[in-house]
Amino acid sequence: MAANKTTRTDASVEDFLATIPEPRQSDARELTTLLTELAGCRPALWGDSIVGFGERHLVYPSGRELDWFEIGFSPRKTSLTLYLTEGFDRYAELLARLGPHKHTVSCLHLKRLADADRDVLTELLAGSIAAARAS
Repeated sequence: MAANKTTRTDASVEDFLATIPEPRQSDARELTTLLTELAGCRPALWGDSIVGFGERHLVYPSGRELDWFEIGFSPRKTSLTLYLTEGFDRYAELLARLGPHKHTVSCLHLKRLADADRDVLTELLAGSIAAARAS
C-alpha cells in the first residue's frame, strides 16, 4: 500500500499563513483562532497547505491505515476548504442555515468566512470535532 502523501509536518503554521494573500489570510487566521478554541489544541501544518487540529489514527474497511487530523482547513485560491472527517450526513439542518457554501463527502467550501452564519459554523465545527473524538 502506498504511503499517505499528506502527513503532519514541523513547518510553522504562522509562516504558512503569512504567505496567503488577503482577504483569504484574514479568514484563515480567524478560522485558526476559532478551531484552536474549539479543538483545545494548537494547529499543525499537514502537507504544505492544510492546517490541522488534533490527530487520530484511521483504519478503513479496506485495511488502509493513516494518521490524520480531527478537523482542518486549507485556504485555497477560490475558497476556504474545511475538512470534516465525519462527513455531512448528520448536519443537513445546520447546512441549510449556514449560508452560501458547497460541500462534498468531507469537504466544506466557503468563498468568504463573512458569508457564513458564525453561530451555525461554530456548531457544525464543534459537532464534527466531537464526532471525530467519539469514533
